Amino acid sequence: MKKIKLQTERLVLRELEAGDAADLRGILQDADVMYAWEAPFTEAEVEAWLEENLRRYQTDGFSFWAVECKDSGAFLGVCGPLVETINGVRHTGVAYIFAKAHWGNGYATEAAVACVDYAFNKLGADEVIAEIRPENIKSRRVAERLGMAVRGSFVKNYKGRAMPHLIYALAKEGRHV
Repeated sequence: MKKIKLQTERLVLRELEAGDAADLRGILQDADVMYAWEAPFTEAEVEAWLEENLRRYQTDGFSFWAVECKDSGAFLGVCGPLVETINGVRHTGVAYIFAKAHWGNGYATEAAVACVDYAFNKLGADEVIAEIRPENIKSRRVAERLGMAVRGSFVKNYKGRAMPHLIYALAKEGRHV
C-alpha cells in the first residue's frame, strides 16, 4: 500500500518503497542529473541511498518522497523535507532530484512548494533551507522561485572531495510562495 504524503494539482508525493529502485536507478545513475555529485551513483550507491531514506522515515519521520504524475502515474523524481546537518547544526531542509526527461515542466517547483508548506505547517519549522552547489543553476532557480535567498555557504566533504555549497533559506514569516 503506497503511503501518500502530499498531493498537488499535478503531483502525488508518497513514501519511497523498495520497489522504486529501478526508477531511482534511472535518475541517480544519469550523469547529467547527478553532475552536482560529480558522478552518477553506482548500483550499490543507489541501494544505499534508498535504504537511507527508508531509515529516515523511521528516525526523522520524513525524507525524500517519490514524486509521481497524477494523470499518468509516471515516476518523475524525488522531493521532500529533510534533516540537513551543517557544521553540526540540524536544520529542516528541502531537496529535489528529477529525471532529466521531466526538467522544465515546473514539477520540482510544484513539489518543493508542497514540501516547504509541509515543513512549516506539519513539522513546525521556522525556517527551511536548501543546500545547493553554486554551479547548479537549475536547482538554484527552483529555490529562488520558492522565495529562498542565499544566506551563507559551507563546504561538504563527499567521497573525499571538498564540495562548496550555498545555503538558501526561507523564514516562515518571510514566505512569499
